[in-house]
Amino acid sequence: MIMTLQKFGLTGISSTVSALILSTGILALVAMMVLPLPTFLLDTFFVSNILLSILVLMVALHAYRPLDFSSFPSLLLIATVLRLGLNVASTRIILGKGQEGPEAAGQVINAFGQFVIAGNYAVGIFVFVILVIINLVVITKGAGRVSEVSARFTLDAMPGKQMAIDADLNAGILTPEEATERRNEVAREADFYGSMDGASKFVKGDAVAGILILAINILGGITIGVAQYSLSLGEAASLYTILSIGDGLVAQIPSLLLSIGTAIIVTRVSSSGSMSEHIGGQISIPQAWYPVAVVIGIMGLVPGMPSVLFLSLAAITGMIGFMISRYAGRAETPDMIDSFADEEYEEDNSTVSAEQITDNSRISVVLSYPLIALVEDEVNGPLVTRIAGVRKDISKSLGFVIPSVRIKDDLNLEPNFYQIKIGQRIVAEDKVYPGRLLTIPTGDSAIALEGEKVIEPTFGLEAYWITEQQRTLAEARGYVVVEPEAVITTQLSKVIEQNAHELIGQDELKQVIDRLAEASPSLVESVVPKLVPLHNLTAIMKKLLEEQIPINDMRKILEVLAELSGRNMSIDDTAEALRPYLIPLLLQRMVPHKDAIPVITLDPEFENLLINADRQNQQSDLIIDGKLSQNMIQKLSSVVDDQMAESKVPFLIVAPVIRKKLSKLVRAHLSDLNILSFTELPESKKVEVIATVSGAEQT
Repeated sequence: MIMTLQKFGLTGISSTVSALILSTGILALVAMMVLPLPTFLLDTFFVSNILLSILVLMVALHAYRPLDFSSFPSLLLIATVLRLGLNVASTRIILGKGQEGPEAAGQVINAFGQFVIAGNYAVGIFVFVILVIINLVVITKGAGRVSEVSARFTLDAMPGKQMAIDADLNAGILTPEEATERRNEVAREADFYGSMDGASKFVKGDAVAGILILAINILGGITIGVAQYSLSLGEAASLYTILSIGDGLVAQIPSLLLSIGTAIIVTRVSSSGSMSEHIGGQISIPQAWYPVAVVIGIMGLVPGMPSVLFLSLAAITGMIGFMISRYAGRAETPDMIDSFADEEYEEDNSTVSAEQITDNSRISVVLSYPLIALVEDEVNGPLVTRIAGVRKDISKSLGFVIPSVRIKDDLNLEPNFYQIKIGQRIVAEDKVYPGRLLTIPTGDSAIALEGEKVIEPTFGLEAYWITEQQRTLAEARGYVVVEPEAVITTQLSKVIEQNAHELIGQDELKQVIDRLAEASPSLVESVVPKLVPLHNLTAIMKKLLEEQIPINDMRKILEVLAELSGRNMSIDDTAEALRPYLIPLLLQRMVPHKDAIPVITLDPEFENLLINADRQNQQSDLIIDGKLSQNMIQKLSSVVDDQMAESKVPFLIVAPVIRKKLSKLVRAHLSDLNILSFTELPESKKVEVIATVSGAEQT
């Protein structure tokens, strides 16, 4: 649903509503200080104040770092003003209507005054004083000191951090965009701690104001009760003290919660959006809203409390948390696999934003409308779960973290179609059927099945789409049964392996280098970037991955690069020099440890022809007769297909002088065939020659 709404330009509604609510709320805060409030509204605001305080505390608990809740100083100011505004409104009611009895100030104040302190104003005074001491002397004072120290040290460290960013930029470790983002983060961090240093004063002032307001309410109430309403001194003291203590506790408990939240956030900033977007986005955490709903619901069960009000707010809060969790489950997965829609429609066609025309996703899977069901199964949809497993396996195999796979919908695709994109380039597409199964026959599948006959997209095998009711029959007849999401992820896995060189960049490689630096800091420091700049190292890794050579032994790679540093070699030559050290990693992925390597060789006469052609032409590509090339590719394709049918992966072995150019020629037609030179074969591995091919026509 979210993806569909985005297509029709409805994404700005939430921000507009959030801004309207925030503006209205601030105006209401000012109004309640001037205008008299009915007791029902006063009760509502008191309960909302408690709710807000608990919510802020929960969000602070779930923040990983201060910048995750950078709107906290602004939110703290709003909460403090709300509480002081309520104190003013409640003081007006207590002093104006207190003679009518405890119920005159509203149910919340009465409940705190009667139930919490059991109607004993002496006990209430002591409880209130204790809370103020805890809040003012312990929590607020400590949080203020931490904020002050953090602000000072953060500001003192800013020049050093900026210099470190400049040094990394000059060394090629950071791109200009990354450096800009780092500088902005440093600035936001300084702004945050500076704001928190000031915000801590709000909390301290709020606690002091609470004491003064309590004293004013008690003294003013006694004076008014005795002088205007002819109450005895004892009656006036009992009545107005209980009301004042109830009012003080209602304000002091949220203040205490906010003080705890302040202490948490400063011992653990700012986004480009407006304050309303900032606050609204950051408090949208389901783990925060559910505890709030539970606490408010329990408070509503306390005798004397306005149960209907508390329970209603608890239900609303729980519903908000549920809606947030549903949205979060569809918008983002734990494995950082994002789901969003292509924005092809705008509410205002006269303007176009960069976000609407730019998609920076490295890998994406585009689904037609019927296939959305594969990802809409709560958070862990079947397709999402399988993609997460594919990323994990390939990352371990190749030696770097594969970028997140972004799942998108496209209503313009034909039903049941999907596309796999690398960047903006479509590299694969096919058709699957949700609720049906793909069956692939094996050597034991002698009996045919009734179903839609297709070609399996990854390996080009003959297959059939059948119903779920036919699964048992298909398995009994020896067919391999595959779910629709497995069809997509199998093809995705192959696409990622074939295009791994397009997926690794300086960011991904730096992650690998930083990880190695923890274990071998001297090795990393001596090679990157002193001997090999990061961008050159990235280019070398791309060359290796282009031929599916794993780079998961980065220690060996850096050691070899250190040895080659004085030879002034090109990127291509350096990659070729690294290959013999990494070929064993490629072989162990594809050939069982105890098995011989199945190899294809070239006819000696034909190989000499290729070597001579290369010497004569001296071109970047191997130039040979088109007919010879076509015959060679056909023969290689036939051998590869036969070996694949037996679950074996063959290798073409050629002379070192033509390996690179011949690999470029062959892999353009046979992407799964790896071409090695004689010198790259490990001495410890046995070799089995399965075929010898030439460019001559078959007779």
